[in-house]
Formats: sequence, structure tokens, C-alpha cells
Amino acid sequence: MTQPIDPNSHDAASNFMPDPEWLSATGRGVTVAMIDSGVDATHPDLSGRIAEEVGARIEGKKVTFSPVDDGDLAGHGTACAGIITQLAPEAKIASIRVLGASGSGDAQVFLAGLEYAVKQRFKIINLSLGTTKPQFFAPLHDLLDRAYQAGCIVVAAANNLPQPSFPSIFSSSLISVVKSEEPDPLKFRFHYGEVIELTAPGVSVRTPWVGGGYRTLTGNSFACPHITGLLARLVERHPELTPFQAKSALYAIARSNSADGVQLG
Repeated sequence: MTQPIDPNSHDAASNFMPDPEWLSATGRGVTVAMIDSGVDATHPDLSGRIAEEVGARIEGKKVTFSPVDDGDLAGHGTACAGIITQLAPEAKIASIRVLGASGSGDAQVFLAGLEYAVKQRFKIINLSLGTTKPQFFAPLHDLLDRAYQAGCIVVAAANNLPQPSFPSIFSSSLISVVKSEEPDPLKFRFHYGEVIELTAPGVSVRTPWVGGGYRTLTGNSFACPHITGLLARLVERHPELTPFQAKSALYAIARSNSADGVQLG
């Protein structure tokens, strides 16, 4: 039985600690929107777990989304989705394809994909991608504020290169993640006060790949879905969890993992 959270309580407003049963949750009833390169729905790790597959269509200056059935164009999305379902095997994935076969795409299409997910009010949104183009700072910031107000918990990967990317630096309205060498996803760390607050496994991670196989990959992209998968467990137990409460819960879990599970700035 899920435990209700009183949004007006002191615990909910400051430092919410979920009940221990979240550890045995499987993500049942939770759909994660994954904005990426698509998914290989035939992969054994993902079969039966894909709730929706849509892809971007550009008509003039307008970006629309419609159902697609040609899977993952680059492999990146399948890898990220597989990490999520490894941690939350009963969670569903809504694939919103914005990247092409090269694993890159137009920032305007990325923005449209995020807006699509927010309008659909997906509870959790995984962004293992971003843009460094400064002209998208303001529109992405506004959209992330809308997501926050809509109750969408957005998880974004930091840039792999030593320069800021958007939206991962918008730490007030989302959960940002950078890779660590720690292999255990439950031993993530929370660096309070840093721009990128969370570290999660992202070095030599075994992931599904298109065509039914697997690859061992390294990058912030693959740290991000580890946190997303854990959030799917939390949301199963606490469906009304707000973005603020989600970050508070992660902070509390990291702090309780070990004495050095969190670094205070």
C-alpha cells in the first residue's frame, strides 16, 4: 500500500524520507518519458515495456510528433531505456524520438520533444541529452519551469565535455546527474550546492543495444537513467511525489546510505 504525503507537512516541505519499501518497488504503474533516439522495442530487456513511440516531424517551422515503428536510429535511447528497466522492471517507457541516426539532432526539435512530454504530463522525464547553444537557454529555462509547475520530475545528464549544457545546469527546476565510477546504483551521492548535484554509475555500464545485443558504455548519459529508474520505484510508492519532494527524497537517501553519502557545500 502506498503511503500518502501531506504536501503541507514539515517533512514534505523540507526533507522527505521515503518508506523503506521503495527499495522493493518495481516501477509498476509508472511511465517514464524518454527524449532520445528512440528505442528497440524488440530487445528482450524492453519487450512489453514500451507504452508509446513517437518521432518528430518537421513541417516548415513547425515540429509535430506522430507514432513511429522503426525503433532506435542510433542505439543511445535503447541503452538508456534498458538501464531504467533494469532498475524498475515494471515501469513503462514512452519514447519521444528527437535524435537521428548520428545520435545528434536539432535543438529546436529537442525543445519540442520536451514540450510534448510536459503537455502529456509524464511524471518522470529522462533527458540524457542537452544543448550548449546559448539561444536555447531562455526557452529551455521557461519550459523547465512549466514542467516543475506541472509536477513533472525531470532528470538531465550533464555535458560530457567541460562546458555547461542546457538544461542540466537548471538545478532549481530539475535533477541533474554526472557519472561516477561507483557501480552500485543505490550508492549514488548528492553534492548539495553544486550545479550538478547527483553522481550515479556511468563508467563501464553494461547496457542493451539495438539488435538484441549489449554494449559496455561510459558517459553522463548513462548515469542519468540510473537515477530515473530509482525515481520510478519512488513514484510507485508515492505517486503524488512533487519534483521538490523527489529531490528531497534523493538527498535523504544519499545521506542515509553512508556517512559520506552526501557532501554539503
